[in-house]
Amino acid sequence: MHRQRGDDCVGGQPPVGARRVGPAVTQRGCRPGAVNAVAPREPRRPLGKVRRELVSIGRRPRKRLGQHFLADPHVARRIVELARLGGDDTVVEIGAGLGALSDLLAERAAHLWLIELDPELAARLQERYAERARVHVVQADVLTVDFPALLRGSGPAVVVANLPYNISTPVLIRLLEQRGCFSRLVLMLQREVVERLRAQPGSKAYGALSVCVQTAAQVRPGLPVGPEAFVPRPQVESEVVVLEPHRVPPVQVVDRALMERVVRRVFTQRRKQLANSLRPLCADPSAVLRAAGIDPTRRPETLTLAEFAALSDALGAHLAERV
Repeated sequence: MHRQRGDDCVGGQPPVGARRVGPAVTQRGCRPGAVNAVAPREPRRPLGKVRRELVSIGRRPRKRLGQHFLADPHVARRIVELARLGGDDTVVEIGAGLGALSDLLAERAAHLWLIELDPELAARLQERYAERARVHVVQADVLTVDFPALLRGSGPAVVVANLPYNISTPVLIRLLEQRGCFSRLVLMLQREVVERLRAQPGSKAYGALSVCVQTAAQVRPGLPVGPEAFVPRPQVESEVVVLEPHRVPPVQVVDRALMERVVRRVFTQRRKQLANSLRPLCADPSAVLRAAGIDPTRRPETLTLAEFAALSDALGAHLAERV
């Protein structure tokens, strides 16, 4: 503690945030005994607890698995709040790890599926929740999980995931491919990836991932998370994002697979004009573009979702004529 100087007060009032200790301050100034006492904050990031737990089980985070364990309980609570769970919800947690989110989810979910690739951590989770009939642990690579089979008999589930950075995009795409199983996806991703998900036409971040994700789901803001929230500390910033699969697609397209093929093709050469980048897909790309109402000299990062849908349909019609 330190003594509050009289000239720190303006108009006889203590500075914002100061607490009075002892006799009250008079209107004419601060008493010499006034003290600015700041209550100690409870630590929000008990990183030592996570490290001790890892030591107790003789484990180090495995780099090949992309393990960065969430250690901030405040962030964990905020993530669960973003999931907006009701008492009847089925929840799938991907990458349960040491269970930073699992206990909070188990309190709120009707059924909780914990998917963990690491066999040792999966075994610990199995032991931890052995008495909880509504909690199910699956030791598996999420890229191989058949969610329609896993969730058969339940309504659309809520996904909560702290995804390894090195496989976050493949996992995201797989989840969206099976989006009929889910009502909401709450995902911890690298911030750079999140910026790509919500990027708009004309921006540097706008690309194939932006188009594919926005066609499938509404991208909603979530929560920025700094490296200090994890053990070990990653070299990048993270962000929690909320994806809500569209009940009605924002654009109608005849062949969605063809649209994805077109999108991926043109963004491999994003600085080229569309008439050039489409050439491997058809003999007369300029004619296809004009049929879609698109200037052949435009570049892919300028097209909206609706224009990509129109381009896909025009290309499909063009290819059908030549069969």
